[in-house]
Amino acid sequence: MQSAKALDVIEGPLMDGMNVVGDLFGDGRMFLPQVVKSARVMKQAVAVLVPYIEEEKRRAGLDGRRLTRILMATVKGDVHDIGKNIVGVVLSCNHYEIIDLGVMVSAEKIIQTAIDKDVDIIGLSGLITPSLEEMKQVAAEMQRRGLQQPLMIGGATTSPLHTALRIDPEYSNGVFWVKDASRAVGVARKLCDADERKKLSISVAEDYAAMRERRARGSSRKPPLSLDQARQNAFVADWKSLDTSHPASVGIQVLDEIGLVELLPLIDWTPFFQTWELQGRYPDILDNPEKGEVARSLFADAQAMLKKIVDEKWLRLGATVGIFPASSDGDDVLIYTDKTRQTIQQRLCFLRQQKAKASGHNNRCLADYIAPSTSGLDDHIGLFAVTAGLGIEEKLAEFERQHDDYSSIMLKSLADRLVEALAEYTHRYTRQTLWAYAADESLDTEALIAEKYRGIRPAPGYPACPDHSEKEKLFALLDAQHNSNMQLTSGFAMLPASSVSGYYFAHPQSCYFVLGNILEDQLQDYALRKGMDVEQVRNLLAANIIL
Repeated sequence: MQSAKALDVIEGPLMDGMNVVGDLFGDGRMFLPQVVKSARVMKQAVAVLVPYIEEEKRRAGLDGRRLTRILMATVKGDVHDIGKNIVGVVLSCNHYEIIDLGVMVSAEKIIQTAIDKDVDIIGLSGLITPSLEEMKQVAAEMQRRGLQQPLMIGGATTSPLHTALRIDPEYSNGVFWVKDASRAVGVARKLCDADERKKLSISVAEDYAAMRERRARGSSRKPPLSLDQARQNAFVADWKSLDTSHPASVGIQVLDEIGLVELLPLIDWTPFFQTWELQGRYPDILDNPEKGEVARSLFADAQAMLKKIVDEKWLRLGATVGIFPASSDGDDVLIYTDKTRQTIQQRLCFLRQQKAKASGHNNRCLADYIAPSTSGLDDHIGLFAVTAGLGIEEKLAEFERQHDDYSSIMLKSLADRLVEALAEYTHRYTRQTLWAYAADESLDTEALIAEKYRGIRPAPGYPACPDHSEKEKLFALLDAQHNSNMQLTSGFAMLPASSVSGYYFAHPQSCYFVLGNILEDQLQDYALRKGMDVEQVRNLLAANIIL
């Protein structure tokens, strides 16, 4: 019994300490960066002590203490895991055993691991919209295999409405949408108590049913337009007077001489703090009376790591830009092989807003910003594919060996900021030098972040063009795999994870917009233009289709 008492002396304070940290975070008395830092200290201590603890248990003939097990995975086709990792750290601080399967995990592996490891909860994460459909497939397979564990859903593109409409109907043992790490602990605790799980299940089921009922009734707002009506209300430029800005350099340019240090002034820090669940605009957040101290400490750690990233070359960049002769063809953009415009190299397919608009407002499509061939003008479109994540895996593996979640999450969040800065850098270089329609542009960082320049750079998967599959065409046109060392997964996520790709539109009146919901008529039309099966397109655009 002496060994058992010794174990309690060692294990007890560690477990209690982790629980205290979790409770403080859940109560809003501790911020996420503090939680992850505290977890690092405790995990490193546990890593040192575990061999001794296990040996003492063996000698004393004690069984290992059974913690509540939560399986977590980023679904197949998706490579993003910052949010999942943060949730895992927070849950581990609350004395849950986390089985993290990583990224791009198949339904079969998720389900088989859940069975083999006898887990209590399954958590699915995803960032890109194709992940939503993959989550639905996992839920359906869990139902088919007879699993009983509750299913937690989280990630940037997930929502309670989509969960209610597309995922919950596939699984009868409880699907629970979790907004962020601060909510995960409360949900997990309720799911681990039979009475609380029953209450939560009833409450969530009622909420989902109400959402489905409201969706079935339809909106009280003006009904959406048919595709024909939306096209009649398209944005139409005065192409006769528009200067289409003939590029100084047409074709593909590999920008391989950009240094990391050149990107530092272009970093937008506000999303960085949002990643760490510190809401507020930079630099104001540094002086926030409640969050300022934590924000300043986090910012100082970020600056210190940035210096190492630059000085020790932790990350490498890849950047490819292409400017191609193009013309619009309805809602599509045709890209030609050369300036003769005799041969079509590729057809880029875009979608049009179908929401009823007030008088004077158009139903926009990105193709509206490219001159049609009937205009008699030689217009162009730009494409780009950039990454700041080359070489990151080696450093992440080092942090994993050191049980250093804080540094791992910090590096991933900084790589994401650097690639956005790289996208800003290449867009500016294109406007000033390659396309040269804004050769005299002189904007400071604040103006660049506020997009005060001419033109836009929307990306597949974002509000104006939600179809991630169009990246395949973009990657092929730029030969991004060879020129930028970037790849696409089966779900059209980009590798490395800290990567961005998209389009350059130079039209002076081009602007960002949200596509919103589309009707069945556009779904059918879009599938025909893409040469794809309607159900394939339905899955790609599940979040935008009016069911």
